Amino acid sequence: MALYGAAAAVLSGLEAHQGSLKSLVYSSRFQNVRQLYALVCETQRYSAVLDAVIGSARLLEAEKKLKPHLAKVLVYELLLGRGLRGGGRWKPVLSRHKARLQAEFARLKVKRCVSRNEDLLESTPGAVQEARLPRFVRVNTLKTNLSDTIDYLKREGYSYQGRASGPDELRALEGKLFFLDSLLPELLIFSSGTDLHKHPLYQAGHLILQDKASCLPAMLLAPPPGSHVIDACAAPGNKTSHLAALLKNQGKIFAFDLDAGRLATMATLLTRAGVSCCEIANEDFLSVSPSDPRYCRVQYILLDPSCSGSGMASRQLEEPGAGTPSQARLHALAGFQRRALSHALSFPALQRVVYSTCSVCQEENEDVVRDILEQNGGAFRLVHALPLWPQRGLGTFPGAEHCIRASPEATLTGGFFVAVLERADGKSSSPEPQLLAGEPVPSVAPKKKKRRRQNASTT
Repeated sequence: MALYGAAAAVLSGLEAHQGSLKSLVYSSRFQNVRQLYALVCETQRYSAVLDAVIGSARLLEAEKKLKPHLAKVLVYELLLGRGLRGGGRWKPVLSRHKARLQAEFARLKVKRCVSRNEDLLESTPGAVQEARLPRFVRVNTLKTNLSDTIDYLKREGYSYQGRASGPDELRALEGKLFFLDSLLPELLIFSSGTDLHKHPLYQAGHLILQDKASCLPAMLLAPPPGSHVIDACAAPGNKTSHLAALLKNQGKIFAFDLDAGRLATMATLLTRAGVSCCEIANEDFLSVSPSDPRYCRVQYILLDPSCSGSGMASRQLEEPGAGTPSQARLHALAGFQRRALSHALSFPALQRVVYSTCSVCQEENEDVVRDILEQNGGAFRLVHALPLWPQRGLGTFPGAEHCIRASPEATLTGGFFVAVLERADGKSSSPEPQLLAGEPVPSVAPKKKKRRRQNASTT
């Protein structure tokens, strides 16, 4: 049962946030990470098929206490894996529904005119083809700096190519070549097959494995050092650690999440990253009172709420598509997202909020922002975020183009959505980040200095 519970927790983390599958697996407490990784990958690969079977069999309606992610893992093992090996108290539950699940699985094959399990993947409506995307790695400035990190990697045989000039360079990345991102000043880009989970810099918290799109919310929130910030739905913590780096550990981050297990993992991540300005609470953000004196100085809120995760479908080879969410599920998620964004805007000192999802669905993105702006009576306005960003919000309402979207096709990242809202009657205390083309970039072949070599060796 421990394996299935761990797999369900990883699936939940993938859906709720833009964390890497490998990072979530490696940060789990399950001993056999290879076994866990394989089970999650295969469950994700057949996610849309499993959703169809579970829905047709009405499993979740019959078993109210069975959570969707755990159901998906258990049904995968029952129908496509090695059979339930263990399963704890859920094994007899699944056994009661085994005949029905097998019948619905067989009916799905007949309906789609396929005989092999693998053929179901190709016939799944709305399935997105997997894409080989670059590996993005954020340098954690709480523990090191960009130049020392580049020097360290070069001595290991990596070849630094300077700042990336365009997507064609990134598509051609291979081997040990790596670039500096053109937008984020501490983001390095490696070829898609690069695995740094066992690298000493990663294990020491000097590198954070984080998709570029997932780095945008903290960068666009841009809280200056000394600020008080709320990270409303914080686990597993990559964005929280990014906020702490921007704050230089000066100020305060109030981080909330309902999942105690994911918060424990997050605490480990933040400790490894050297974060000292964060207060973690196992609490629903919606229950946090804006009038509480502890939050009277909060001017910045990062809201990355639970979402369908539909933008992760073609993220990387290691994270196969999760299928198209049902309208009922989208409606429920959007309702929560509206409540969370409306609640964020009720904090009295708030100046800026960033709303983001790893979803490509209009219902969770533009529709939520439009509705909240209409309800807000003009107190907040949309900021035209990153004017040179190539993919904009869908034109569903005037000003939607101020939002940004990300996708494997347009930006070589996971699917993502970001909206920046600022108080209309106040002045932002920090300027909107711009494309950083004018900032100094470490040269491709910097002069080697003895002192730097010594510093880097301890990085």
